[in-house]
Amino acid sequence: MTEHSFAAVTEGHIAQAPTRGEQGADTLLRSIAWSCALLVIVLVGYLVLEIGGAALPAIETYGLGFITGTTWDTVDDVYSVLPEIWGTLYSSLLALLLGGVFGIGIAIFLTQGFVHRRIAATFRVVVELLAAIPSVVFGLWGIYVLIPALRPVADWLHENLGMVPIFATSLNGPGLAPAALVLAVMILPTVAAISVDALRRVPFTITEAAYGMGTTRAEAVFRVMLPTASSGILAALVLGFGRALGETMALAMLIGNSNQINLSLFAPANTLASRLASSFPEADAIEVQALMFAALVLLAITLLVNVIGLGVQQLAMRRFEAGR
Repeated sequence: MTEHSFAAVTEGHIAQAPTRGEQGADTLLRSIAWSCALLVIVLVGYLVLEIGGAALPAIETYGLGFITGTTWDTVDDVYSVLPEIWGTLYSSLLALLLGGVFGIGIAIFLTQGFVHRRIAATFRVVVELLAAIPSVVFGLWGIYVLIPALRPVADWLHENLGMVPIFATSLNGPGLAPAALVLAVMILPTVAAISVDALRRVPFTITEAAYGMGTTRAEAVFRVMLPTASSGILAALVLGFGRALGETMALAMLIGNSNQINLSLFAPANTLASRLASSFPEADAIEVQALMFAALVLLAITLLVNVIGLGVQQLAMRRFEAGR
């Protein structure tokens, strides 16, 4: 009886060795996957080599002083980017703080039963549509709407709290605050969309167990859901921060392009990306080399941020798994 059943299974072609065609298709798929992965590595290496080769004369000329200095003088050919590094990190961190809080808040609102699923889906589409708006449109909105709206608030803060470093200047035009606010809106869709997916991947049994133990909705969200989805939320924050670091057009229009280091939220500043965008069209050969050096610095900062973010994400995962 057993032999007959086994023969029937074999004759019915339920279990059999792969054919040559299936083996060839599997080999082809594996080759394509490896090729795509290697292509990404080769592309990154090619970009680094090209930018590094163009920046090599500036690296030899300025050395580490290019990173620690504060002067960008096209007349005397003296170049350094510490104010741009400061502006890049300062504006991106402010944007991450605002965009991260609101993005995670939107993700909680859309996934924890505050509204009907159809309404939540509509809200998510509206939020994701923000990612389709060109950065130049955000820049125009910042110039004609956001800066005039912020100016009275900035003047009042400066008059009453001017002794505080972050309010030490008034907003006379483009500055760090409008740039950071626009940047926060631009990274909001990325943070919200990935955080929504992370929260939806939390097993429903965990939520049921939390409510079964008598927790309130707030306790379930902040003590159970967010820690469980922390890996995906951290990935969303890292991607949003990377987007903020590399944003160019909106910041070039709003940040003021001033080569200074200032804690004030309303003072003009500069970023590496906006420096590249504004200086390249009229740059001579020596300045182009300095700009390539600046591009290499921006690439290194972005890579370092992603590596740190990945490390924090892995650490959070290990702590969560150890505490389960």
